[in-house]
Amino acid sequence: MVDWLPTAEVRAVAPVLDRYSQSVLLGEVWKRPDLSPRDRSLITVSALIARNHLSDLSYHLYWALDNGITPAELSEMVTHLAFYAGWADALAAVPTIKKVFDHRGIGREQLPPVDEDPLPQDTAAEARRADEVARNFGEVAPGVVQYTTELVFGDLWLRPGLAPRDRSLVTIAALVATGHVEQITYHLDRALDSGLTEAEAAEVLTHLAFYVGWPNVFAAMPIVKDVLASRC
Repeated sequence: MVDWLPTAEVRAVAPVLDRYSQSVLLGEVWKRPDLSPRDRSLITVSALIARNHLSDLSYHLYWALDNGITPAELSEMVTHLAFYAGWADALAAVPTIKKVFDHRGIGREQLPPVDEDPLPQDTAAEARRADEVARNFGEVAPGVVQYTTELVFGDLWLRPGLAPRDRSLVTIAALVATGHVEQITYHLDRALDSGLTEAEAAEVLTHLAFYVGWPNVFAAMPIVKDVLASRC
C-alpha cells in the first residue's frame, strides 16, 4: 500500500490534525466493529469520488483492494457513481484508479464484461417506483423519467458485478457526501431490504462524518432516523 500524506508533513502544519488522524480516525474509527473494513473502504472510496477529493483516493484504493474489494467491484463502483455523483467526477477518478490497477498488475480480464446477464428484478416494486416518478415528473422532464426507468433501474442496478447491498451503500455514501439527503429514504430502505443492518446503517454515518464533514452527516441523520423508526 502507498503511504497516506506523510505524518511528518501534516505534523509540521497541523499537529493536532495528525494526532486525530492517527489516534482517532485510523486508530479507532476504522476498527469499530459495527462495519467491516471492506464496507468502510466501499463508502470511503465512494465519498471521495463523489466529492472529487482525489488527493487521498490512491491510498484508499490500495486499502480497498487489501480489504477485499475486487477490481471488478471497483470498476462497477466508479460506473455507478457516474449516475449518482456525475460523469465528470467519475471520469476524474479514472486516472488514479488506472495507476493503482497498473501498479497491482490488474488487467482487463479482471474487470466486468460490458454485457452481462442481469440480476432478477422485483417487477412489482419497480413498477410502483416507475409509476410514482412518472406521475410526479413525467411532464417536467420525460427524458429523465425515461432514462431513470430504462437505464438506471432497468440496467445499471441489475448489473451483477456489484451486489445490491453494495450498490445501495455506494449510493448512500454519494448522497450524504454531496448533501442530497432527499433521496436517502428510498435508498436506505432499499439497502435494509438488501441485508444492511440498522447497526451498520448507523455506523455508516459515524464513518462518513470524518470523510464528508459533520454538517453533511447531521443533515442526513433526521432522514435516517425516520427510516429506521418506520421499520420498527
